[in-house]
Amino acid sequence: MNQILNASRELVATSGPLDPSIDIVVCIPGFRRPQHLRLTLESLANQRTDRRFAVVLVENDALRRENVPIAIEFFWTGNIPGLCIVEPRQGNCQAINAAFETALAAFPAATKLLMIDDDEIASPEWLERMVSAAEATGADLVGGPVLPDFDDDLKCGLRRHPAFRPAYDESGPVPIIYGCGNCLITRRVFEQLADPVFDLKFNFLGGGDTDFFVRCRQAGMQFHWAADAVITETVPRSRTNPGWLVVRGLRIGAINYHIEVKAARTVWARARLLAKMLAMLPLSLIRAGRLVITEQKPIIALHPMTVAVGSALAAIGIEPQPYKASKIVQ
Repeated sequence: MNQILNASRELVATSGPLDPSIDIVVCIPGFRRPQHLRLTLESLANQRTDRRFAVVLVENDALRRENVPIAIEFFWTGNIPGLCIVEPRQGNCQAINAAFETALAAFPAATKLLMIDDDEIASPEWLERMVSAAEATGADLVGGPVLPDFDDDLKCGLRRHPAFRPAYDESGPVPIIYGCGNCLITRRVFEQLADPVFDLKFNFLGGGDTDFFVRCRQAGMQFHWAADAVITETVPRSRTNPGWLVVRGLRIGAINYHIEVKAARTVWARARLLAKMLAMLPLSLIRAGRLVITEQKPIIALHPMTVAVGSALAAIGIEPQPYKASKIVQ
């Protein structure tokens, strides 16, 4: 088993000898949400499918390890086949890379790798519908909706906010998907892209998934949307207050800026990017005005403005770092 692990990673739980012929693996990056993780794993254990699949869980808090007892409970009892490792290098992209790398190494026959976050719950037919969509269409990547489940019922009006609204409404071919919280990636995608798959420049900002999908599109890979492969995301009150939503917009703007900078390889291209970024500021006011009329919610209308400001601030080195944990005291 040690042969499949990076030297810095530690195996902390397994369901026993792993079946190398399993061709579907669900990856879960985990960080400090053990009670949510329990619900995630329960939703996977209750999938309605005849397909064999395994789970690779990554604990990204090497000191507290709050997720490890949950992993031991599920894997040692045989509820789900799979394993849990500790990735000591903290950060969103580090955890996701560790999950995919471990899954590819531990299950050499795996052709379809799915991902779900540790605060999400898969609907009973989720895995079956994602895999069926990939098989029926031949798509390299499949995405599905992540629908919000608000702790505060009074916040249900935020379902149409870009922070919570799925990218597409109907199943079918799409030009790109954006988030990895509900996705299927075929093995051939990993074989074509350079390592590490998720760019560590986005480790604490977030957006490594968007950057990854943009590079997949540039490589000519095909995307499909499975609208019926639903995942729900638990949204606590802390993520529905205006401050959090403003920071989310600033972060999206920063992510967009960094992705476009990567593609702007010449001085002229970067000058055009700067001009575009400056033009976004007044244009965002127009978009905000339209949203006030159509959505009648100022916090939704504010979103394009915060995205534009986020891009401008990123250009001068100011950006949020939501995946950078505060110092941990044992």
